[in-house]
Amino acid sequence: MQFRTILTLIGLLGVLGSVPAPAQGQASGLNASDAVILEMREAFAKGQTSRLTELLPRTGGHVLAPWAAYWELRVRLETAQPEEISRFLSRFAGTYQEDRLRNDWLLLLGKNRDWARFVQEASSFRMQDDREVRCYVLAMEHTLARVDMSREAKTLWLAQKNSDEGCAYAVQTHLDSQLLSAQDVWEKVRSALELRRLAAARQAFDMVVLQAGPQWTALTAGPEQFLVQTTLSNQRQTQELVVLALIRLAQSDPQRAAELLAGRWQKHLGQNQRDWAWAAIGTQAAQKLSNDALEFFAHSKSSAMQDEHLAWYARAALRQGDWRRVLSAIEAMTSGTAAETTWIYWRARALLALPGSDDAVRQQARQLLHSVAGVQGFYELLALEELGRPITPPPLPEPLTEAEKAAASSNPGLQRALAAIALGLRNEGVREWNYSANLHTPGGMSDRELLAAADLACRHEVWDRCINTSERTRNVMDLTQRFPMPHKQAVLARTRDIGLDPAYVYGLIRQESRFVVDARSGVGASGLMQVMPATARWTAKKIGMTSFQPHQITDRDTNIAIGTGYLKLVLDDFAGSMPMAAAAYNAGPGRPRAWRGQPGAPVLEAAIWVENVPFSETRDYVKKVLANTTIYAAMLSGRTQSLKARLGQVGPAEGSLTENRELP
Repeated sequence: MQFRTILTLIGLLGVLGSVPAPAQGQASGLNASDAVILEMREAFAKGQTSRLTELLPRTGGHVLAPWAAYWELRVRLETAQPEEISRFLSRFAGTYQEDRLRNDWLLLLGKNRDWARFVQEASSFRMQDDREVRCYVLAMEHTLARVDMSREAKTLWLAQKNSDEGCAYAVQTHLDSQLLSAQDVWEKVRSALELRRLAAARQAFDMVVLQAGPQWTALTAGPEQFLVQTTLSNQRQTQELVVLALIRLAQSDPQRAAELLAGRWQKHLGQNQRDWAWAAIGTQAAQKLSNDALEFFAHSKSSAMQDEHLAWYARAALRQGDWRRVLSAIEAMTSGTAAETTWIYWRARALLALPGSDDAVRQQARQLLHSVAGVQGFYELLALEELGRPITPPPLPEPLTEAEKAAASSNPGLQRALAAIALGLRNEGVREWNYSANLHTPGGMSDRELLAAADLACRHEVWDRCINTSERTRNVMDLTQRFPMPHKQAVLARTRDIGLDPAYVYGLIRQESRFVVDARSGVGASGLMQVMPATARWTAKKIGMTSFQPHQITDRDTNIAIGTGYLKLVLDDFAGSMPMAAAAYNAGPGRPRAWRGQPGAPVLEAAIWVENVPFSETRDYVKKVLANTTIYAAMLSGRTQSLKARLGQVGPAEGSLTENRELP
């Protein structure tokens, strides 16, 4: 950042207490000061400015006093005096709350185009993890110093999931200076619409289309009608609107979109537009597991496709066993995407599967597998097996010293995080913990510091922070931290009683809740095994828990009993297929039944089936659950394990198999 230049231009322009040992969830027996903190958090959520100001003096000396001060000032940030904000930042210097408020203030300063104050604060911003703040920096540098930041502005804008003012403004400033073009904006609209990020797509659309509302409604609400009724034209805006309508139609009916593109619009679009439209149609067909996907992709050029298109091109080719196209798609990806473990693994497999591969090609494939093989994840484990190497836990790192443990225990940010979690303020505690471990100093904690912080979380039974912190180590690995086994007696007893693999249950719980007993998801799932209320009621009846009440779902033993009971029913319904049962646990049993294909569909290697799961959340979930299961099995048994054996194959249901259609 060119702060010295900017500052020159602007010049020309005129105490912590001791922490109680926390447990997960809200502590019982609250004292008066704890109750004040909780009341302030509730007042903050409701935007009750006067109540926050009234309560703040009663928080002095509390370990979470910095949070109380942050809530009180944050809720009235837009009307606070700059001197008051500066006093807060000085008083809480070095804390998460200081940097959090600075982040909030930078967003406000950027929105108000107050570049003089913005640049003064931006140089002290430690987190540097807010894309919108960075976009304001780019806009400021271009506005004040005429620095060309268009490339980074476009990259950040394309990556944003939602619409935000900062990145849109950074792009607009460069668009106005002709450092970005309308083509760059159309690319954003296309990609956002493909990913169903409608607000972000509409924000970009408004930049390049006058009176955008009616046209946007027409092409998104009735894309087929738009494509049929729009007058044929080679005019640029019409072409772009047609591409958007084809993308939108393909999301529901890729075959019809292909018909309209080939029969009506193909000759009226430019080469780039045709390539993108066919790639988008191929992507939607691949996500619907259609055998037509490869045909649609064939109308486009790999070199013209986006990484998201190429990923689905590769997946469709995997389903068809077309290893040459798998390789072609991966080789066309940008370097960052091609370097992901997923595509390194499948590139190696494609090289090995190509007919007539010579020793040099096979050696290249083995080198690719060696580069990712390990126990860190799904494809790392599969790479080990491809190389014929055993899946065994790595050696533990050197034990932590008392000094290392003491340093973690005395870290103020970690102290506050544990205290917040103990009081039931999990969101605040997790944010402060992550900041302390990853962002407080450049590069985050060292490996030994991360191990010590993870150990602190483990000792306080804050298992999610234990796991996530330990997973950040770069050169050492402690699987006992990454794969803890709390509630072991309860899990082993229950799984033994119903004939379920305890490693599978542990693998699922680790992914579902990170062992947070009272975890609740945004959609209402609860407890260790994240059971939905309706599923809990249904399963309780099936397994004979006649006295079950909804409030019991976060009780540890009740949750384990219901969660394992449901998992066993699902696993039996899918004839013991762990990947299909995991997919059903995440997305409901109806979807994996459809994803396995109708009679006559091919039987697939399960890794290929998993990679073609249309929902990215479920695809990632299944991989992680099965990888977790394999590691837990090795730890529980002390013997090497096989992920491939657990995966097996997936194909259409056998005719003799009776599906349990009652499963929720």
